Order: sequence, then structure tokens, then C-alpha cells
Amino acid sequence: MLTVAGLQEYGANTQEAIARCANKEDLYLKLVKKIPGDKGFDRLKDALDAGDLDLAFEAAHGLKGIISNLSLTPLLTPVSEITEKTRAKEEADYGPLLDEMFLQRDKLSALCDD
Repeated sequence: MLTVAGLQEYGANTQEAIARCANKEDLYLKLVKKIPGDKGFDRLKDALDAGDLDLAFEAAHGLKGIISNLSLTPLLTPVSEITEKTRAKEEADYGPLLDEMFLQRDKLSALCDD
């Protein structure tokens, strides 16, 4: 079961995020549960695999906004780095950042599934 304590152990700044959700813990948890299934992760990977940095930026920027508002710091870190690199149209090996992003998404997903 997803809990605030579990998210804190994961590294999320739950106090900050719950405040953004009008101090409604249940709303916060409901929103967090939607993150692992967000299609933006696959859109981002597919765009990077295709070398489309504009589309990758759109996908990364969208994910960054949602993840940032929910203060999911471990997931935000790689997504933010991808966002800034694609914003600058930087040709790079995005593999390690994608690996970290999916690792953190999977850790979050496990918290949601318990």
C-alpha cells in the first residue's frame, strides 16, 4: 500500500508536495499512483531512440512538470537532466539517464503496488 512514509523513504519531499495538494494527503497519494503508468516515459524513450530531440524535450518537460509538482526527487533528477539536455538539443548518450529514470519509476511502481 502506498503511504507517505514509504514515499519519504523513497526520497520524496512529501511535506512540500502535500502542501501543493491543498494539504490533502489522499489526493497526493492518488496522483502519485498515476505516475508509473504515465505514457510520457515511453514517449520520451521512443523519441530519444529515434533521435528526435524536439519530441524528446516535449515528453521530458511534461514529465518534469508532473514529477516536480509531486516532489518525487529520485525520479525528478534524471528527468530534469534529460529535459535540460534535450532543451539544448544536445547529442548525447541518454542510455544511463534513461536507465536511472526507469529504475526510479520501477521503484515508485513497487511502492504503489504494495
